[in-house]
Amino acid sequence: FPLFLQVTCNCFTISNGEMQDVGVGLYPSMSLLNHSCDPNCVIVFEGYQLLLHSVREIQIGEELTISYVESLMPTRERQKQLVRQYCFECDCLLCQNQEKDAEKLAGEDHAWKEVKDAVNEVRYPKSKEGILSVTGYSLSFSCEKSPLVCSSSLEINFLTFTFFLLLYYPGFHPLRAVQLMRVGKLQYSQGMFPQALETLKQAYHIMKVTHGTDHSLMKVLMEIKEECEAVMRIQ
Repeated sequence: FPLFLQVTCNCFTISNGEMQDVGVGLYPSMSLLNHSCDPNCVIVFEGYQLLLHSVREIQIGEELTISYVESLMPTRERQKQLVRQYCFECDCLLCQNQEKDAEKLAGEDHAWKEVKDAVNEVRYPKSKEGILSVTGYSLSFSCEKSPLVCSSSLEINFLTFTFFLLLYYPGFHPLRAVQLMRVGKLQYSQGMFPQALETLKQAYHIMKVTHGTDHSLMKVLMEIKEECEAVMRIQ
């Protein structure tokens, strides 16, 4: 039983290029990485190969860290999961000052859980319509936050959903890059070429850090971006 617990704590959830979970695996060297709720590194997969990328400048002697838990959660929820699954409490700066909790819908449990469900719907979409329904959710949320961004148009829906991603996945986060890429693809399919190109550029800016320029998903992103640019030159 103690051995099973140790394996459970040190395994990694393997995801495909679009951050969808496909299994679990043991990576002994990467299991040595400690946790921070504001990590300086992220993990992505290329097939079953685990890749570690820094997301900001790392000082000499600074420890490499990754996040063991979902960054959407407020501090108290992150702490609960860390204690339950990994048997420790985090004392990183993000947990000490808890300033970011105010950005997570003031830490209201029902609110951030609804946001998490909405992001999961886009992370594991059943159809394009499913993603569009989430943009509608993000629109209604943003209307509550700021009535100035309210509109029933599809274009504003996409813009609002992009705002939604930037708010809850700040900085260089792999899922943020993937979701922006998806929004850009949807904008492209709807003929919103200037908006699509801008969104795809945002995705590229993040993905080159989180995934690296040689990742297969980056190559897909570049193909879509080049197609969009070609269409705009013809118009």
